Amino acid sequence: MKVLRAKCILCDQVDKIEPFSLLAKQLRKKRKLSYLCDDCSERITQQTNERKKDGNFNLYKEEKTEDYIR
Repeated sequence: MKVLRAKCILCDQVDKIEPFSLLAKQLRKKRKLSYLCDDCSERITQQTNERKKDGNFNLYKEEKTEDYIR
């Protein structure tokens, strides 16, 4: 059974992923999906939560141009 190898876009660490996992399926179907290792993902989550607490986090939503788009 082949394992899927994915490279983190931030730290260039190569991880082996089980071929039948949900993440592996998403990476195969959507080639533009970026992979983050667990360490980088956790670090980004912590930094985002700190910015939310400080009030320095702005979430920009796309403006609706047509009434039929929800």
